Parts: sequence; structure tokens; C-alpha cells
Amino acid sequence: MPLLHRARAAAMTALLAAGCMAASLPAGAEPDVNSCIQPGPNLRYLVVFSQLTTPEVANAEIAGACGTTTVYYPEIGVAVATSPDPGFLKRIGPQRAYSAQAESIAKRSVKRKKDDTELFRPSGLRSGEQWDMDLIKAPAAHAISRGSSSVVVGVLDSGVDPRHPDLVHALAPELSAGCLTGKPDTSPSAWAPTTSAHGTHVAGTIAAADDGRGTTGVAPGVRIASVKVVDDEGFIYPEYAVCGFMWAAAQGMTITNNSYFIDPYLFTCQSEPGQRVIYEAVRRAVDYATSRNVLTVAAAGNNAADLSRPGRDSSSPTNGDPQTRTVDSTCVLLPAQLKNVVGVSAVESTKTKAGYSSYGLGAIDVTAPGGDTRAPGGCVLSTVPSGYDYSCGTSMAAPHAAGVAALIASTHPDTDALSLGRMLNAQAETLACPADYDLNGTGVQDAFCTGYSEYNSFYGHGLVDALAAVTK
Repeated sequence: MPLLHRARAAAMTALLAAGCMAASLPAGAEPDVNSCIQPGPNLRYLVVFSQLTTPEVANAEIAGACGTTTVYYPEIGVAVATSPDPGFLKRIGPQRAYSAQAESIAKRSVKRKKDDTELFRPSGLRSGEQWDMDLIKAPAAHAISRGSSSVVVGVLDSGVDPRHPDLVHALAPELSAGCLTGKPDTSPSAWAPTTSAHGTHVAGTIAAADDGRGTTGVAPGVRIASVKVVDDEGFIYPEYAVCGFMWAAAQGMTITNNSYFIDPYLFTCQSEPGQRVIYEAVRRAVDYATSRNVLTVAAAGNNAADLSRPGRDSSSPTNGDPQTRTVDSTCVLLPAQLKNVVGVSAVESTKTKAGYSSYGLGAIDVTAPGGDTRAPGGCVLSTVPSGYDYSCGTSMAAPHAAGVAALIASTHPDTDALSLGRMLNAQAETLACPADYDLNGTGVQDAFCTGYSEYNSFYGHGLVDALAAVTK
């Protein structure tokens, strides 16, 4: 299964064209009520303010631009607002506001695809199929420690099934929330999965119970929180992610797992004004979470891209056909390439970088099992609603790293987020660059690994090690 992206959605281009652009108003000024009544869709916007801006000033500026504040995070000076008026962006200032939703809607031309995940019903103990756990020495680690219930891993994803028997004891409903408006919603329906099994699969890799049935997670003794940041159309808009990071910080979580990239494009480019707003808002949210001792772990992506020099972006803002664009040195994969985020690449059972896994010197901190799409049973087995399923991708690698980090945090309960990340790196099993990376036997190298044995573009500091996490 690829890094969580994405299903498809119906066209709404005509709605965006409706309405007229109004002139900018002074900050905080009340607009003419009639000028704010527009027939356009009620779109969501991220709005970035000075970090010293008070809620009163932020709310007044949004209202003065014909918008309504959904939530304002004063800790980072970022708001989520809605407006049906196409003039909102011009009024509030295009250099500090952006609607990823608007960009996606404007280009949609195809319908959403149903989730076609094949489910496997419970059939006794499945640990014999978990080659991935053996690869990182998780069974040996469990003989010493399964992790502490005081450690909480936030699964920022498509929701976690609260009824799965392997997850019910690990899941903390009181710490779970949905973020699909940009504001946390703690009602169970807001954070439970609806169209995607992805979040439940990720959660099982981290903390599925070691109970003699089904699968077992890397850290079955820790708790998990479901933080839903993926909507039913498969989008991960930046306001969802900002909400997720802020919620994790507010709830005192230890780690967040992020097996996604932030829409509307694979790479967010600071050279583009709107995307600069995305970068700044997400960066502030991640930095704030780090300051509250939340370690952010993120997947590197499944585009086989060199993240240190991507060159091109062939993603789609519509979940439809790819749209190739040239990208420059300001373009990064969010959140994986932010400072203090643990970027995770994927390996196969042979400890070789999976062909689909993105890489890059300085972008990858550690590697973990993601699976081999070419081999029967080569993907990662984990929980899904109603049973178990195999999936491949860096989406599967990241939760292995998050689980090992959770074991380290359990063993060293007073460790702060930055130290936890450094320990994860230091305890990893060194993997040198492969001498030959010709996966298909064509005589052509499929990618080029740079760096040295202890730190390189394929594996970062190496393969995460669960046994080292509980013994060193």
C-alpha cells in the first residue's frame, strides 16, 4: 500500500468561479455585510499571523476580511478560517493565507475511488508472518519490556478502529480527536475510521497486543491515540496536520506517527507564496510540539525520489492524474523534512532499501521495515478494521520507528523529545550503502546511495533496533 494518498473526488470548478472580488479592507475593519454574501463554496483557509498576535486581533482581522474563525492557535500565531467569499484571500492578504482545499477543488475532474482493501479475518496467532518484527528484534525486546502505558503515541492518520481486539486495550479514547475542520473534535465519530484502513494498520504496527492471537506491535505495552487528519477523500490538508500536532502537544503525547505527506502537492515549495504559508504554519506546529516534548516521526514517501534534490514533482492536487511540475531547492516533503522530525525510509526483508522508498542525504534519519511489493507475503502484516491485512510502503516503516522510540521512552522516562530522537539514531543498526543497487537486473542502478556507513542517504543512521531500545 502506498504512502497514504489518495482517493478521488468530484468536480466543483464552477463553484469557485462564482462571486466577485472585493477590495481589501483595513485590518480589523468591518466590511459591508452585503459585500460578504457571496455564492462561492465555504472554503477553509490557513492564516498565519505574527506569533505575538492576540486572539482578539486575529479574530477581528478575519471577520474584517469576510471570514469566520474556526480556531486560532495563539501559541503559534496560526488560524483556521472559513469564508464563502472569493474576496477573502485578497482582503486578508495572499502572502499570509492559503486554501489548499480551493486548489484541489478547482482542478478536480474525477470521482472518488472506493477503498478496496481486502480484509483478513482473525485466524489465530499471526506472529509467524511478521518478518518485520524479527528484523528489528522486537520479539527479543518483548522478553525484557513491552513498553510503558505512560507513553502515548499519537497516530495522526485516517482513524483507528476502536473495536479491534488487538487495539482496544491500547487505544486511549480520552486522548483521541478528529481534526478535519482544523479544530479538535473529541467525539468518537470524529476520530474513528470511515473509508480507510490505513490508520488502523499503522496503529497495529505500533501497539497491537501481545496476547497470543493476531499480530503483535513493536511496543504492545504503550498507549495510542487516534488523531484523524485524513478526510474521506484521502486528503491531508495542512490545517488538519496543524490541528493534529497542536492536539498532541496539548495532550502531552510522547510521540506522533505521520505516515503521509501534506496536500495539495508532494513537495511544498517556499518559493510559492501560498505554499510558503503551508510551510510556515506546519513548521510552527511541529516546533511547538517538539518544545512540549513530542517527538515527530514521519514517512519519507513512496516516490523513489531523492529528497535532497527532487527536481520534479509528479503528484496530483486532485487525487487524479499526476501533474508534473519543476521544483526548486526550497521544496520539501512535509512533515518528514522539517528540522527535528525523524524521517524514515523503508527496507525489504533483506535490509535493502525498498525500490519505492524515497531517500536523501540529510532527509533520512533511520530506516525500518516497509516491505517488498514484488514478493508474496513480502509486505507488512498488521491490523485493519475487521481483521488483518498486508501493506507495503514507508507508511509501514514509520510506525516501526515510532514503536521503537516508544520503547526507548519507556526505558528512559525522563528523556525529552530531542534526546529521544538522538537515542533512536544512536541505537540503530548501521547499514552501509549497497555495492550494487540494480533491483531489476537490468544493469542500471535504480538509485545512488551517498554518504558513509554510519550515515547515508538510503538508511540514515541505520535500521531501528527494538532490542537496543530496551537494553542500552
